[in-house]
This record gives sequence, structure tokens and C-alpha cells, in this order.
Amino acid sequence: MTTRIIGTGSAVPEQVVTNDDLAEFVDTNDEWIRTRTGIKERRIASAESGTSDLAIQAAKEALINAGVSADELDIIILATSSADCCFPSGACEVQAAIGARRAAAFDLSAACSGFVYALNTVHGFIKAGIYRTGLVIGADTLSKLIDWNDRSTCVLFGDGAGAAVVRAEEKGILHMTMGADGTRGSALECGGRTTGNFLTGEKPELGYMTMDGQEVFKFAVKTVPEAIKQVVEESGTDIEEIKYFILHQANYRIFESIAKRLKIPMEKFPTNLERFGNTSGATIPILLDEMNREGKLQRGDKLVFAGFGAGLTWGATLLEW
Repeated sequence: MTTRIIGTGSAVPEQVVTNDDLAEFVDTNDEWIRTRTGIKERRIASAESGTSDLAIQAAKEALINAGVSADELDIIILATSSADCCFPSGACEVQAAIGARRAAAFDLSAACSGFVYALNTVHGFIKAGIYRTGLVIGADTLSKLIDWNDRSTCVLFGDGAGAAVVRAEEKGILHMTMGADGTRGSALECGGRTTGNFLTGEKPELGYMTMDGQEVFKFAVKTVPEAIKQVVEESGTDIEEIKYFILHQANYRIFESIAKRLKIPMEKFPTNLERFGNTSGATIPILLDEMNREGKLQRGDKLVFAGFGAGLTWGATLLEW
């Protein structure tokens, strides 16, 4: 028995922020951003909307698409790096909102690799026979963690959520891998209220995201092809059998470099990066939902999901749709 995706959903904020909008308050322009990243615009959550709001909406859409009721869910994992609060977890907020009374629920933090980590984790429970039906969500509102005067980060990220309902079936996930290199964690980090102490008169300060773009780029173009080769080769699959490689949507140049290393045509690397930017743990499930609803995926298609991000973490999943 393995794990099969039986439904998808997604949610993005209404507010669109274009490259020209960013140029009004940071030293950049549309051509500079597009040529370096492939991004044209991104969606930004309102002050009143949080990560859990988007996660709940995506979850409801996925359940409808799957034809599954919330009462059937055994487990909910929300992959996020921007939870609205320390506790309760965003996953518990989703559980309450959709009425999944039987489900275990918790958040998972693996940044942009989060959806792949969460999917693989649920797969472990299902393969072990512990659970049968799960809900995997990737959701982030990184706009709330960005210094909007920092050109290296503010041009890249947007907000959104994507979700997948999974179930124990005979066909589905064929192989998976995950990894991390904490020694390189400083390349992409976001501090929290961890320094200072109110009792001594030192007010804890809120940290914002910082990134060494070159280091992350080098990490991605080396690690992701290796992870993809691992899941393909160890499953006994020919890489030419893969219909689509659905990667974390971070930078179009990264896609080109990975495709070149794998000697695979770019047509097999779908993208919606230009419209949504980097939504962290939500990028893969948002793209997956778009492709599912547009009829681009047929049962029996072999797909690879691959993510990379802060930690530094990475993961890949080979599955039959």
C-alpha cells in the first residue's frame, strides 16, 4: 500500500504587487527582476489575513476536489515557516475550521521544502498502516517577514497556500528522499524574538528574512538534481518516463540549470513563478492544483516533486498520479 493524491486545492490573496509597484519604494525595475528571477508579479496578504486563513481555504478546496469529507481525515500536516502564532498550530486551526474531529494535526517547518517534507511524512504514516487518509498543506505569508527595503528578498516572495488530500491506495508514491545541511543555514534565515529579555529591560526584536542568493543558488542547482536522480534510480524508473518535474518555484534560472544538469527539456518543468513569485512551502501544491484543474495531469503520469530551502533542506518525491 502506498500514498496517492486524490484531490488538490489552492488559495492566493487578491492583492497583486507588480515589479513596477516595487520600484516605487526600492531600487529596482521590472527588467532587472524579470531577467534575474522570471517573476513579474506576486500576491500579498492583507493585514487582516494570515497563513491559517489561506491554509483553511486551500484545504476546503482540496476536500471538495477529492470528494472527501473532513470527518474522513486521519492526519493534517501544515508545512509553514510563517505561522500566525506559536500556538495553537496552524494545522489545529485548519482542523477546527473544517471540522476534522478525528484528525491528528501539527505544523512542520522545513521552509520551501516543507510541502515535500510533509507529503513524505504523511506517506510514512500511511505506509506503516497507521493512517489511511491525510491532508497535506503548504502555506506561507512571507510578506510579513520581509524587510521591504531589502531588494535581495522583497522582489522574490509572495503569499499563498496549496493543499492535497491523500489516501492509501495501490498506486501513488514510488520513492522519496529528504535531507538537510544545517551547517549552511545562515545562507537563508529569519530571526525571531529570541534575543533580549523583558526582565532585564532588553526588548526582544523581531527578525526579518536575510539571504545569500549566490549560496542558495549553488546549493539548489547541485542538490536538487542529485535528489531527483536518487528517487528515480532507486525506484528503478527511467528518467525519460517522468512527464513533469514540479519544482519549488524560486527562480527561473535555477530551473534552467537543473534541466541542463539532468539533460531534460525545459518543457518538462512547468512554472507559474511569473504570476505568484516564491510562496515558499506553497509553491509546489499551488502549481499542482493549477495543473490538476486545467486537465494537464492524467492518471498514470509519473511526476517528481522537488524542493529546497532554508535549513538548508531539500527533498524529492517520485509518484504516479
